[in-house]
Amino acid sequence: MNASARLSPEPLTHLGWLEGAEEQPRNSAEDGSTTPPWGWSRSNPEQTDCLRDGVRRYLQLPSDRTVLILHAKVAQKSYGNEKRFFCPPPCVYLSGPGWKLKQEEIKAKDLAESCSKVCGYMGLDSMGSSHAETQKLNFEEQPDSKEFSCAKALYISDSDKRKHFRLVLKLYYSNGQEIGTFHSKLIKVISKPSQKKQSLKNTDLCISSGSKVSLFNRLRSQTVSTRYLFVEGGAFTASARRWAAFTLHLADECCSQSRNEFPLREGYIRYGSIVRLICTATGVALPLLIIRKVVKQLVMMDVDEPISQLHKCAFQLHGSDGMYLCLSTEKVIQFQASPCPKEANRELLNDSSCWTIIGTETVEYTFSDSLTCIQDPVSPVPLITTLELTGGGDVAMLEVQGEYFHANLKVWFGDVEAETMYRSSKSLVCVVPDVSAFSHDWRWLRYPITVPLLLLRNDGLIYSSTFSFTYTPEQNFLTGQPILPELTQDSDTLLDTIHQEFTKTNFHLFMQS
Repeated sequence: MNASARLSPEPLTHLGWLEGAEEQPRNSAEDGSTTPPWGWSRSNPEQTDCLRDGVRRYLQLPSDRTVLILHAKVAQKSYGNEKRFFCPPPCVYLSGPGWKLKQEEIKAKDLAESCSKVCGYMGLDSMGSSHAETQKLNFEEQPDSKEFSCAKALYISDSDKRKHFRLVLKLYYSNGQEIGTFHSKLIKVISKPSQKKQSLKNTDLCISSGSKVSLFNRLRSQTVSTRYLFVEGGAFTASARRWAAFTLHLADECCSQSRNEFPLREGYIRYGSIVRLICTATGVALPLLIIRKVVKQLVMMDVDEPISQLHKCAFQLHGSDGMYLCLSTEKVIQFQASPCPKEANRELLNDSSCWTIIGTETVEYTFSDSLTCIQDPVSPVPLITTLELTGGGDVAMLEVQGEYFHANLKVWFGDVEAETMYRSSKSLVCVVPDVSAFSHDWRWLRYPITVPLLLLRNDGLIYSSTFSFTYTPEQNFLTGQPILPELTQDSDTLLDTIHQEFTKTNFHLFMQS
């Protein structure tokens, strides 16, 4: 994400008011002076120096622990005594070198390998703490060194009247030490897949280009026969346990088959659209496909209505004469459809060529305790979603927006701590550090500086993010303007002029994810 800064006419080296702060109430002191309506916090200098050395080491060799939760966007409600388990089942992946390091640390203390094993429980939010209401997760190490588990027996009953809910994941080490609590994104509850023709006036259940989906096949509607489209070893497979999220893009007939040359298109996916499926984890893509509506193994060739969640569909290979994506045990193959003898614009398929489509969500939590030895849970783990850069008075301000923020967090630009103000659980505001904090040669700097954005808890726990912040010299400064004024000026005036000109007019500040 890029956001242009509205730069102050003065050097960006002093604390100023937030835009609009003059409209906020201020606290009056006895002497008649005023104080800011919010409190700014910063570590003491000695602590900051120690932390900065640690953060610098972390940036050189990150030892993160990542918790990745994959789940469907919608869940079908269960009625009476039936149990409609969530499909695809919510999955959890543990990745990052920090897990191994932590396990070695626990084993060194407890002298038992079993004490360092990660275990967990997953259930719906607003449930009791009893494990009888949740599902225990047993993690297995995968060939890619990630640990994996899934919750296959979760469902929502008709006694639960909510329209949305979240999944709650609690992780522990087997020695009893709590790791933390992690939440999924919101999941919409539906009674059953919509059989009505979808309208773009109600887009809640429609699937847009660029969104993530999962595909599964269920032979003879039997739950035990469910297979999920997956990618393993660079090849598409049909897995009974693991599933992959695929980015579904609208494509053009003239679109190149090369994924790298694939143009993005916006809009909602309709039946009859040419689409591209790309695995979000591996980047492996299928050839161009045409998505078709399926009713009782009949392909409806003339339907162009929007696709809805949990619809049955088929994927015809673009340019082929009735060849469809099909599974055979664990292999993904092509199936030749046959024309329907009774109806025009219909083709006959087998069960293995009929797929159910559903939107998916992914939420990723990353943290590192390499700077400290903590026993407290790492949660709540903050998530950054957007950044907003503004200029106010003599300073550039950055608002960090997201979820699960608290007052014990500080924003760091690389290894430089920023003065941080806690606004709410969804907003932090900080002062953008001056560029001189990142380079001793800032006076002569003629190239952009990009630093990662981190959040640090007051006990030294690091929460990394996918965002970075870039200081960029202005183009006309790079090519046209003289860097130095006349050398007849004294050295103090010279340095002050360079600093003011560089910070005032020759820096654009922007963020990217």
